[in-house]
Amino acid sequence: MILYGELPGERLDAFLSRQVEGLTRSAAQRLLEDGCVTLRGKPGKKNDKVQPGDEIRLTIPEPEPVDIAPREMPLDIVYEDEDVLVINKPKGLVVHPAPGHTEDTLVNGLLYAKGDTLSGINGKLRPGIVHRIDKDTSGLLAIAKNDLAHTVLASQLKDHSMARTYECIVCGSLKEDSGTVDAPIGRHPTDRKKMCVTQRNSKNAVTHWEVVKRYRGYTHVRCRLETGRTHQIRVHMAYIGHPILGDMVYGHKKPELGQSSQCLHAGILSFSHPRDGRPVVVVAPLPDYFLQVLDKLERIS
Repeated sequence: MILYGELPGERLDAFLSRQVEGLTRSAAQRLLEDGCVTLRGKPGKKNDKVQPGDEIRLTIPEPEPVDIAPREMPLDIVYEDEDVLVINKPKGLVVHPAPGHTEDTLVNGLLYAKGDTLSGINGKLRPGIVHRIDKDTSGLLAIAKNDLAHTVLASQLKDHSMARTYECIVCGSLKEDSGTVDAPIGRHPTDRKKMCVTQRNSKNAVTHWEVVKRYRGYTHVRCRLETGRTHQIRVHMAYIGHPILGDMVYGHKKPELGQSSQCLHAGILSFSHPRDGRPVVVVAPLPDYFLQVLDKLERIS
């Protein structure tokens, strides 16, 4: 693809994201890092300045072939069109292959059900996956069926216009009816598998929460993510002294009410459709495990 500069002094990465439909600035920077862009006949850098009439050559590589075995499994598809599908992921299902989970992940199931209709822009390990939720978190996950959809949805995720609302049960009684946790999250300094609130090598993280109902010793809470850091809700609720019920990583170290994994459900997902911009809102009702806990809480309160 050959492009020509228009505005004097425009950054090359900004120029590419403006000129190429569906190409985010971060995706343009990755192409620059991979040597896929030349400016005036030389390899381009993201902060190079483009002048009117400059020739820019862009090569978008073909996605790497996926070396993952398709596997038949039940998939709860709650929304689907030619560009996007939304899965209601059950608790216990890993999203993408990792050590110890190479053939029993959501990606394996998607490859069996949808084959080569998924996008490849996110690399060979996570075809179509725009964002992720933890193994033991249930709920909604957006899947891109082509590279345009993937790029646009990833951009919405980055600028926080994709809205994600979760429900959880936390330990203790929150004093206020609603609030916001604005605390940066980074890797734990001694346990690399955990995240924590820290000022060191961290990213800003904001979680808005509101009480749904109070019980004896526990609270049903609805959380809305403004950012999407790893383990964000789990870390933030533990940080304010109310870890999620069953979260034995960030909370209490023994099971409570029969829960040995976090009681956390991604219940609402909303975004602008990547092709025509219309609003899409998908809702997944509370799963059985969550309802069973609420029933126990009703009986003991």
